[in-house]
Formats: sequence, C-alpha cells, structure tokens
Amino acid sequence: MASFSPCYCTHKYMIVILLLVFSMYSQKGKYCNAFQTFGFEMHHRFSDQVKSMMDGDNLPETGTREYHAAVAYRDKFFRSRALAENDDDDSRLLTLSDGIESYTRNLKITSLGTLHYASVSLGTPSITYLVALDTGTNLLWLPCDVCANCAPVATSLIGEKDLEVYSSKSSLTSKVVPCSSSLCEIQSGCSKPSSQCPYKVTYNNNSTSSGVLVKDVLHLKTFNHRSNDIDANITFGCGKTQTGLYLNGTARCGLFGLGIGNTSVPSILSSQRLVADSFSICFGIDGVGKIIFGDKGSSGQAETPFNIRKESPSYNITITQLSVGENISDLTDVTAIFYSDTEYTYLNDPAYTALCDSFDSQIRQKGLTSNPKEGFKYCYDVSPDIPNVTLIMKGGSQFNVYNPMIRTITNGMISYCLGVVKATAENFIGNNFMTGHNIVFDRENMVMGWKPANNCTAEIVDPNTQPDIPQNPTFGNSGTPKNGLNSNKAPHI
Repeated sequence: MASFSPCYCTHKYMIVILLLVFSMYSQKGKYCNAFQTFGFEMHHRFSDQVKSMMDGDNLPETGTREYHAAVAYRDKFFRSRALAENDDDDSRLLTLSDGIESYTRNLKITSLGTLHYASVSLGTPSITYLVALDTGTNLLWLPCDVCANCAPVATSLIGEKDLEVYSSKSSLTSKVVPCSSSLCEIQSGCSKPSSQCPYKVTYNNNSTSSGVLVKDVLHLKTFNHRSNDIDANITFGCGKTQTGLYLNGTARCGLFGLGIGNTSVPSILSSQRLVADSFSICFGIDGVGKIIFGDKGSSGQAETPFNIRKESPSYNITITQLSVGENISDLTDVTAIFYSDTEYTYLNDPAYTALCDSFDSQIRQKGLTSNPKEGFKYCYDVSPDIPNVTLIMKGGSQFNVYNPMIRTITNGMISYCLGVVKATAENFIGNNFMTGHNIVFDRENMVMGWKPANNCTAEIVDPNTQPDIPQNPTFGNSGTPKNGLNSNKAPHI
C-alpha cells in the first residue's frame, strides 16, 4: 500500500456526472423536470480498465489471499474516516471539458490506494487530476506544489503527459479563500479575517491532510446539438502536509469528498444552483461505475429516509428486517451507513448473526473453516446455490443483494465466502451489496433511493422488471442469486 505511485494531474438545474473514461448519460423522469446532465464514470482500482493503465507487477491478483487482505486492511482505514446556461433542449448532456480518453492509455499507478477513482479538470489552464472518491468525508483536496510533507509524486508518465500537482501560482483563476469565508471551518487558525483559511481533515489511524483552502474553476462541458463550456467555481483544499496512511500513499493524488457537509463539491454545486442537492452512484460488476451529481432518481425507485446525526452526519439508513431464503428476521431499528469506500459489508450483532447464520443454514455444500485474516467466517469449497438476500428498509422498501459472495484463493485452493465481516461499531453496507443498483443520495428530501441497473454505463432499468445482472466471475451459474424478496409468509427466526 505504501509502494511508489505517481498522481495523474494533468437557469435550469443541471446534473453532473463524474467520468474517468468518457461517457454521456441522459436522465429523465418526474423528478428531473428540466434538469440537464453532465459528468463522468468511475472505475474500481482492480478493474481491467484501471489495471491496463497501471503497473500490474505490484497489484495483488484478484481473488487471492493477498488481494482480500489488502482490501480488508484498506476497508478498516476508510471505515474509520466515515466517522449555467438555458437551452431549449432538455436532453443536453454535460461532461468534463478535458478529453481524458487520451490520458487513460498512458497512465501508470502502482500503489493500492483507494478503490474507486474519477478524473476532474481544474484551473486555468486546466489540469486533470485522478482523485479517490469518498462518501464519508466532505472536502475535495489535492496535493500542492508547496507540500512540505506529502507522499512522493512521480514527474512523468510512460506516455505523453507529465504528472503534476496543483499549483495556485500556475492557475490564472486560482483565488485565496479568506478566513471570512462561510466555508472556512478553522477560525482558530486565522490571525485576521483576510488571512488565508487553513484546513485540516483528521481521520482515525493517525492520518491527516492539512493545508489551505483555495478557489478555482471546475471545467465541465455540454454535449448535444451544440457544445457549451461550463465553469463552476469550487472551493477545495491545497494540501501541504499529509500524515499516517496518506503519507504512505493512500489517496496519493487527492480525495474527492461526497459527504453532506457544506464544503463537499455536491453541496457547493447545489448552493450555486448548478445542480439539485442530490447525486447517485452506480457500481458495476466489471468495476466500471457512474456518479451523477444532481440526480434525484425517477418516480419508480424504492426509497427509505436518512438518519442524519448532527454530531456526525452520514448516509445512514434503518434496516427493519432481513430476508434470507426461507427466513425473515425482525430487527429493532438496526442502522447502517451506505459507504462507497468499503469493498465488503460490515455488520455487528444482531444483524450479523441473523444474516450469516440464516444464510449458512440454507447452504447445502460443505463448509470450510473461516478465513480470519480477511474476517470471513462463512466459506465453502464449491460455488454454492445461495439463498436470496434482501434488506427490508424503514418504510418497507426492499433492497435486493445481488452479489453477496466473493471468491478467495489460498495456497491454490479456491473457496467461496459470504462477503460479510463482523463489525465492532458501526454497520457499513459496502460495494459488494450495492453492486447492480443505481443508488440515489437525495439530500434535499433526505432519502436514499435505489433502482436495479443492468449496466452502470447504460440506462437504469425499470424496477418492475427483473434486471439481468452480469454473471459474477467469482462464482459459477449456481452462485447467482435470484432477485426479489421471498414470500411474505416465510417463517420468522
């Protein structure tokens, strides 16, 4: 995780999509009104697309003990962090102004870092930065050229482009954010109102990022019958010091916070009335995903309210029941955070025991010993016929889990494990449970919405139809669960 890695730097409402490899997406529905769309895809750290850009010699082979140990270690760290113009055509598409397809062929990164990335273009002239995505924090920050204690950054790519860090002196549109700004949260570090506002983000495991706040333009572009540039003024951190795992290379090229706080990019864009105060995330089984800012979903999506805690706001929901195969377990208001930065799902009791014991009792294949290094207790020596797993949310909406199993390889032996780890504190719903869904984080109405997705780079499917979820390569045909909740007459346990 600490191995060397470069960082890749190079009115009507509108919907913003973050894009790592260029795509266009049109969102329509009763919630969309006259909203317009723009943005970009995200890619998993170990997807074929990202691995093709990176030094494969330093990547753990997918499915091996080393791979799952690395991901579990990374999950432990990232879980701790969680504590425009009018146009007559309403279908206008918008994306980043920089043509990033040409860059992705040349990019080489060797550290593990975080698991999902997106490219953002900032400044004048514009430079493209590859940043880690994080729903558990707020601030977008980038390593700066004045950084006194940061992870090492390479200065060149294999191909055409050089690697750079953010430089306020090199951007003609960069501005100082004074301590008098409403986004300045550390007033104690200010000698006078006109001083440049400092920032410091503190995580567990003795990891921090600190520096000063700056303002610059985020470049976006419309794509339909005519092309229009959109420049959004955003505030972000210019990193001067990193400690802990950040100094060792985690989020080496910066972090894109998607949290609820005022300093997050979704909050800034909505406060400028460029987008609605909402965004969606879709996780593809092939490692390709999509983030859409301003997306409030559609009329057919399922929904459940958020539990917003003043002391530690997060995307927290309530699970009232668990349906596993023939059994339904009643839960007493179990809360969980839908967290994009954990690969696996982490549950404490009673949810952990209710789900795992019921799941294991309905598996006919021989069980194996647990995999304690990665925290998986329920493993099997063949790809099992697995029962349906459904989370029943507050309000009665059903969230089907399409991808609960993972494949592990230990000493050449393949086993299949339920991708749920016992937690000691908060419950976290991770990527493996979110696969196959387009999930909407509607901060205006304080609800989470979801809808099945055939393909994250394609249209979202109608919830009344069965989505054709791509076959998980980690287990065979018999390992793919069916969709839908089991009979309401299923016995309770």
